[in-house]
Amino acid sequence: MAKRSPLKKANGRDVHYEVEQFLYREARMLDERRFHEWLQLFTEDVRYWMGARTNRYPRSSKAISILSPDRYVEDDIGREDELAILDETKETLTGRVDRLDTGMAWAEDPPSRTRHMIANIEVAPGDGASELKVYSNFIVYRSRAETEQDFYVGARQDVLRRLAGTWKIAGRKVILDQNVLLAKNVSIFF
Repeated sequence: MAKRSPLKKANGRDVHYEVEQFLYREARMLDERRFHEWLQLFTEDVRYWMGARTNRYPRSSKAISILSPDRYVEDDIGREDELAILDETKETLTGRVDRLDTGMAWAEDPPSRTRHMIANIEVAPGDGASELKVYSNFIVYRSRAETEQDFYVGARQDVLRRLAGTWKIAGRKVILDQNVLLAKNVSIFF
């Protein structure tokens, strides 16, 4: 008996297309500032994490000497146990969204205008039977007031979980290509 691909549903509908549409719909919600609706896309146990990048010399570099080779890490992406730019839960994301409604979120008064571009979407089987690992690249353009403009470029690693017949984001790891953020704040969502 042939083993069915974990990326095909029983009715033959392509899960990759379904995931793409989910991510595009999420981007539109963010661009239209439908944040309360956007929060409903997350599981209760979500971890929304953005680590900081660092510049690290390769192990073979002659520019530095490595005093403790056992502690050397060549990867320039921060680890999840290190300091992060964002380390959110559903509760803290909800608090950020609720704060936007108070009129006291000065970094978003007047509100930012954003445009989220999502591309290079890859879908792989997840760790659980109802989960998928989804990799994508993004560009987020942010404009605010008269002259503020920011570009955020990077990759996302999502865990999507099917609950009650719909996809929910159970984990998001955001990896910015910049290691120095020139923006005045990180008050938008990725």
